[in-house]
Amino acid sequence: MGAMDDLDVRVRLTVETAQAMRELGGRLAGLLRPGDLVLLSGELGAGKTTLTRGLGEALGVRGAVTSPTFVIARVHPPLGDGPALVHVDAYRLGGGLDEMEDLDLDVSLTESVVVVEWGDGKVEELAEDRLHIAIHRGTGTAADDVRQVVVTGVGARWRSAGLSGLSVACG
Repeated sequence: MGAMDDLDVRVRLTVETAQAMRELGGRLAGLLRPGDLVLLSGELGAGKTTLTRGLGEALGVRGAVTSPTFVIARVHPPLGDGPALVHVDAYRLGGGLDEMEDLDLDVSLTESVVVVEWGDGKVEELAEDRLHIAIHRGTGTAADDVRQVVVTGVGARWRSAGLSGLSVACG
């Protein structure tokens, strides 16, 4: 993920249900603006797509947000005057920016919110300011749905963006 700066903003959350993960995505959407890059990491089934679904619903974009694993990237145009959501699965992308540009997404990344699953180490050069969200699953049967989420805002854009407000009502 690269070295984190002391000025980066980090928020740790416990998310107890899939519905709470969607709600977290909705709260994140309220902080996002066109040109923002969000990198999601976490093992299979951790909740990356669930979080993105909540984000897409709150942004008011067209189309059901599903995992883009087999298409690599999916563009969800806005239903209103908000930004498009570009949802990318970088798991099979080897090298970053060039391959992203080769996807020919037919949308301006600077006018969209771009969410990249499995993007760590691959697409950071797309934006100096970006949001890294790491989702970790709980262990044991009682903790099956519980996720530990670490949201890190990298760069000046996130220092005063209100990330600390995400920790409210994540149960």
